[in-house]
Amino acid sequence: MGCASSKQFRRAPPHEDAALLAKETTFSLNEVEALYELFKKISYSIFKDGLIHKEEFQLALFRNSNRKNLFADRIFDLFDLKRNGVIEFEEFVRSLHIFHPDTPMADKIAFAFRLYDLRGTGSIEREELKEMVLAILNESDLLLSDDAVEQIVDQTFKQADLNSDGRIDPDEWKEFASKNPALLKNMTLPYLKDITMSFPSFVVYSGAGDEEL
Repeated sequence: MGCASSKQFRRAPPHEDAALLAKETTFSLNEVEALYELFKKISYSIFKDGLIHKEEFQLALFRNSNRKNLFADRIFDLFDLKRNGVIEFEEFVRSLHIFHPDTPMADKIAFAFRLYDLRGTGSIEREELKEMVLAILNESDLLLSDDAVEQIVDQTFKQADLNSDGRIDPDEWKEFASKNPALLKNMTLPYLKDITMSFPSFVVYSGAGDEEL
């Protein structure tokens, strides 16, 4: 799951590391330093090793470390840039950058595409879309009939799969997302602009209704 080291128990990230992250993301230096405090809070909630494990990530998102949900798993996997089963501070900042209000929409669209591309094939297939729709509805505590879910998936593919090949490629997704901005509502966390003012709970929670999927 990852080993703790003396580097991971620092009270603050080295100034040069924080400065580099600020330079390469939307966050300012002060915001990066504030995010480190939030990172410590999450990474010491269960395992206390200075790394965010999946259980800690789920606890921060849903207040439940044992709740299984595809949406949470996908977000964690995309934050885990090194694919080593834990999230380090640099990964945390670079991934949260996507959710900053000032991050270009193209970056948010690309992230959302990878979120739905469950198999990592470079395209979104119908079954993948259905799985994510069900996961988001579950997190939103929305109960829809099987027919309603199928209708959402069918309608989405009808609009997005422009060449009717049974899959949505990145270009088709970009066009679809541009025409349906509600799809990206959860790709922006407004409080990240005020991260130096307070330390809210880290929540990437979907409040999307069926019309926004």
